[in-house]
Amino acid sequence: MKSLILRMTLALMFLLVGLLGGVSAHAASARATIDRDTVQLGETLTLNVELEGSTSNSDPDITVLQKDFDILGKSSSTSINIINGQSSSKVLWAVGLQPKREGTLTIPSLNIGGARTQALSVIVKAMAASSSTDASGKPVSDVMVELTVDPHAPYVQQQVRATLKLYYAVNLTEGNLEDPHLDGIVVKKLGQDKQYQGNLNGRNYNILERHYAITAEKSGAVTLPAVNFRGRAQDANDPNSFFNRGRIVAAHSDALQLDVRARPADSGTGPWLPAASMTLTADGVDATSSVRVGEPITLNLHLKAQGLGFEQLPELNLGSVDGAEVYPDKSATRTRDDGTWQYGERDRKFAIVPTRAGKLKLPEVEVRWWDTEHDRAAVASVPAQEIDVLPAAGAAPVANASTPPQSAADAMSSATDSAALIAAQNQAQTWRWLALASLLLWTFSALGGLFWYLRQRRASHAATNKLDAVATTIDDSKPRNAFRAACGRNDLDAAAQALLRWARLYRPDLRSLGELAALVGDTSQRESLVLLERARYGDGNGAGLAERVAKAFAGLISFGHPDVQNKTDSVLPPLYPTRI
Repeated sequence: MKSLILRMTLALMFLLVGLLGGVSAHAASARATIDRDTVQLGETLTLNVELEGSTSNSDPDITVLQKDFDILGKSSSTSINIINGQSSSKVLWAVGLQPKREGTLTIPSLNIGGARTQALSVIVKAMAASSSTDASGKPVSDVMVELTVDPHAPYVQQQVRATLKLYYAVNLTEGNLEDPHLDGIVVKKLGQDKQYQGNLNGRNYNILERHYAITAEKSGAVTLPAVNFRGRAQDANDPNSFFNRGRIVAAHSDALQLDVRARPADSGTGPWLPAASMTLTADGVDATSSVRVGEPITLNLHLKAQGLGFEQLPELNLGSVDGAEVYPDKSATRTRDDGTWQYGERDRKFAIVPTRAGKLKLPEVEVRWWDTEHDRAAVASVPAQEIDVLPAAGAAPVANASTPPQSAADAMSSATDSAALIAAQNQAQTWRWLALASLLLWTFSALGGLFWYLRQRRASHAATNKLDAVATTIDDSKPRNAFRAACGRNDLDAAAQALLRWARLYRPDLRSLGELAALVGDTSQRESLVLLERARYGDGNGAGLAERVAKAFAGLISFGHPDVQNKTDSVLPPLYPTRI
């Protein structure tokens, strides 16, 4: 029994050795095949890689295929055959490929399990157009792209309204619809995409609609290239296909021609503004407005153009106003759209401060533009306005001595009996006593004011002497030299900052040039400070001002009105706390 078991064990061992020897007797070999060697762009093919006689578990390196193909997927299977004591193994890989371009493409040799496949060639032809037509003979496709523009002959920098539509009668799983593009034109997408259903040539389609604003930067003939769509659609005939990504679908629009016209000769020399409409409005001031001298009023100008971006609109200016100071604010701008048109807008506010009583005339403001709807020059304007300016609050009115007050005339006409006369006399007597009491109070107030003035002047002299004593110990050379250097290079902002640093060595609580102007006693220094402040904020001419300021402050700063530090304590906190 034991000898029988031993003989069977030896036989089995010899059998296994024979099998292994049979497998190793065959060298590993690899080959590659394709199911089609000629395809159209957008179609797919299958690459089969077969490895025989190898026990390697490695996969073929297919990354080299990504140069010319999209790799859609990969699968593998393994089989072992034993015939007459000889065994063989085989591994098969199937790779789905989609060509990226037309022409003759090469599938290079692949390395797998120490063996290499042969190189293969694939001929890729252009995608064939659909040949299906409707009853009238018009072509009908599953996917179509349509691009329309209006107008076809725009002016340079005029908005062209472009509409792009994608028609599709299949279930799209993915897709990419290009935007119009071309060097020398500006394309801006407007609004959101619209999706709806419609009928074209007797066939129902899903429709994707987009709108663009196209602007040509130069005149001449411009050709808008075709807009392409490329995507995938579910294959109704084979919904459970091997790679299950659907079939390729593609379409493109027709190329369009634009004849861009140059700016007309009769459009003037100002900014070129081709628009469908333009409005210029004003608010804040009208004919019923009235204001006092020194009180500001605000005029707001609003410019709106249909078919232009805000970058194309000019700056709004009011100009000089006789009898008033004008302080323009920074412009507020924006561009919005309604899905078809773009609308550029500019807003600017002007603070107007009357300097004398009487009639204040605000000038007309106008913007010249080109009306593209009627192809003619046009003007958007705000008419001139006049407003009444009253004297400053507290100013004494000018009386007319030739005309008695109406109230006195009424009193004379109504004094027809003695009782009324006696009442008037008693009232006059009362007013005389009141006037006398007011005179006495005014006298005491004047004496008190004189006493306060003398005391303040004494304190002012003491503070000035103290300031002079401190000035002899302060080294102000650095800010003074910086101030003179800034004036020398005509840098008004730097000169103002250096001058404030210089003055704060003596008056640390100074906050602005206006406060410094109120403290200096020298007239030329005070006037130069006022002009410097105006020039820095855009309300004044800065020509030659740096030289004038430098000349005024050639010596020391003249503090003619020093603050008295020993002020009476107040139970209220200061309205403008001093800087710490």
